[in-house]
Amino acid sequence: MTTKEKILNDIRQNLPKREKVAHPEIPTFEKEGVDLLATFKKNLEIAAGKWHEVNSIEEAQEIVKKEFPDAKVICSVTDEWQGNKPIGSINHPQDLADVDLGIIRAEFGVAEMGMVWLTEKDLKVNAIGFLSQHLIILLDPNKLTENMHTAYHKLDLMGIKYGNFMMGPSATADIEATLVHGAQGARSLTVFFLPEA
Repeated sequence: MTTKEKILNDIRQNLPKREKVAHPEIPTFEKEGVDLLATFKKNLEIAAGKWHEVNSIEEAQEIVKKEFPDAKVICSVTDEWQGNKPIGSINHPQDLADVDLGIIRAEFGVAEMGMVWLTEKDLKVNAIGFLSQHLIILLDPNKLTENMHTAYHKLDLMGIKYGNFMMGPSATADIEATLVHGAQGARSLTVFFLPEA
């Protein structure tokens, strides 16, 4: 053993024993008695979104026919709602540029922000969330979480390639403080509270 090795070995033997320390707990800041559905609705409205509670896809479709009578191209990403532009026929994101209504089932919603979590599994083609003129989001009212802290506990970021929180329609304000909806994305966002089958 060289002198250097002996010195290093002596140092190692005399170092204080280290124990693994647990990461500090991060609170989720949950509040008692929060009505998640009412909170979600209120915050969605603040973000210029709309909502409807429905009992069936057929009920939702009737509302959509009344609210969007001019919608011609409907692309649904969920098997629950049939559109006339199959998502499986999309070869390029720009093929969705003519979509009037994009129909998506969200994984869950965040009450404090009135927003939904969408991944590539929900969107199939990410551009549907941004190129559709109007978005229809199907959301199970039992899949609401209180805030962003609780939302992050629900995410499986290692199991996805893409994910985003979507809140209300696209909104842009210019230097003159003129608010424009739909300048860089959907012109409207409507959430239908419908339990998953």
